[in-house]
Amino acid sequence: MTATTALATLAGLAVLVGTGSWRCALRVLLDLLTAAGLLRLAVGQGWAELAAAAAIILLRRLLWAALAAARPERLSAAPSGHEDHHLPLR
Repeated sequence: MTATTALATLAGLAVLVGTGSWRCALRVLLDLLTAAGLLRLAVGQGWAELAAAAAIILLRRLLWAALAAARPERLSAAPSGHEDHHLPLR
């Protein structure tokens, strides 16, 4: 595990603790890993670095697509046909 990956993991954990949202923490982690892969690609211009950056980007896109598909449905539309973005009062 490189220092960059370790720091990205720590940042993701900090977001998880701070917000309590694992989706937000995962997004931060994947974005930081993508940035690290692209930086590595800029420094070392070999096929291994290119493959690593492509794998990270592919993983990020696949995970985010799976999470977006698994997102629970929001509240039903308001009777007027417009979406109601407010939580109901109890």
